[in-house]
Amino acid sequence: MTEAVSTAFLLAVLASAMPLLLAAAGETIGEQSGVLNVGIEGMLLAGGYFGFAATLSTGSFWLGFLCGGVAGMLLASIMMVLSVWLGVNQIVVGIGITLLGTGVSSMLYDWSFADSRPRLGLAPVWSFSPLSEIPITGPVLFAQPGMFYLALLLVALVSFWLHRTGPGLRLRAAGQKPSALDAAGGNVMRTRSLAVLFGGAAAGLGGAYLALLSAGTFTPGMTHGLGFLAIVVAMLARGRMRWVVAISLVYGAFVSLGTALQLTSVSIPNDVVTMAPFVAVMLALVLFGGAGGRSALPPALATPYVRGTR
Repeated sequence: MTEAVSTAFLLAVLASAMPLLLAAAGETIGEQSGVLNVGIEGMLLAGGYFGFAATLSTGSFWLGFLCGGVAGMLLASIMMVLSVWLGVNQIVVGIGITLLGTGVSSMLYDWSFADSRPRLGLAPVWSFSPLSEIPITGPVLFAQPGMFYLALLLVALVSFWLHRTGPGLRLRAAGQKPSALDAAGGNVMRTRSLAVLFGGAAAGLGGAYLALLSAGTFTPGMTHGLGFLAIVVAMLARGRMRWVVAISLVYGAFVSLGTALQLTSVSIPNDVVTMAPFVAVMLALVLFGGAGGRSALPPALATPYVRGTR
């Protein structure tokens, strides 16, 4: 393997891992507070579309990321109102948000960019250069865009905040035993609401990262189940951010390896390449999901909280 090929492979690994890392980090915070957000897929797509459209209109990638995060947070506010405040089933609401985000992003894309596509094809005319096509002159880790480092910093701060601060302890109490948090003077509704909004913003940023940096463009349904995979990663990691990072990198490695093998003489069906990353994560869940040790899923996960109940 030449240096150029190694560099391109590592670059592709990081580009593929970051959207999953951001979405899974946001879902981890939500799950630790007791909220299961099945709508991440829709938030990723909404963040991807609005991040792409904003960047295309203004020329500012930072504004695109901001719009992507806001779009994810707005969809998360639906989960906050219906599931956290009103106690509606979280899975049902999450499925509705996934369908909403998928449908709205596809509709807006067709309405805004349909004329820019060839009549006989689906390849978009409007696109940016993905990270895998940008020449690298130094070490891969030190040649990433600014959002890459901000995402890593965000994950590190979330890990520290979750396990080393008082507010992080209160958030975990909202998922472990919300009645105890309530009795201690904490606000379960506020804690869960903020966790859901943060998870939506992180998913929106992940979608914007996918569209602007990983793929270089937006296409309807481009996540291909990445949001549901983020839920699996969060459940497997069980609040441990180092596991979120590790599993995301494994996913990115499988995605990049499949792409690299298709460029060689090795003959592998495209369907096998597409599902290999998901199979790897599911195998990890089967092998290590039951060996949580002192780390386990929050007992109050996906359970609405009503003050006064035990």
